[in-house]
Amino acid sequence: MMTEAALASTAPLRVLLLDDDPFMLSMLGDILEEVDGDIDVRSERDARAALQALGKHRPELLICDLSMPEMDGIEFLRLTAESDFRGGVVLLSGMDPRILQAAEMLAMAQGLTILGACSKPLAAGELGDLVALARGLRQRPDRPH
Repeated sequence: MMTEAALASTAPLRVLLLDDDPFMLSMLGDILEEVDGDIDVRSERDARAALQALGKHRPELLICDLSMPEMDGIEFLRLTAESDFRGGVVLLSGMDPRILQAAEMLAMAQGLTILGACSKPLAAGELGDLVALARGLRQRPDRPH
């Protein structure tokens, strides 16, 4: 009989992508499948739908753009933290790197586990490293179920 930790390590990594640009979502999905074939990816273009997906899809990795038309990225991160999300978070932005850095500090202050804060476009190698970090989170005792 497999332990819960062994089952988790063999299950596909659940990833939630949030970006309002369909091309970026497609590109991120393609890169994820290329760097790690054992991934369950869900993509959302709407921040409110992504918040609902946190409870339903239960991702272990959230990759989100900070610049969304209907909800400020900081607001989205606050609501994500309030939802008791325990997975890893990767922040993406095409904005000034200082804004990305400020968002990273705010998200960490709210208790989110930030695996990276990356400028767009994101390189495949960089995303592969972040996926490896997310897989490492499965070993935490307070990991998502």
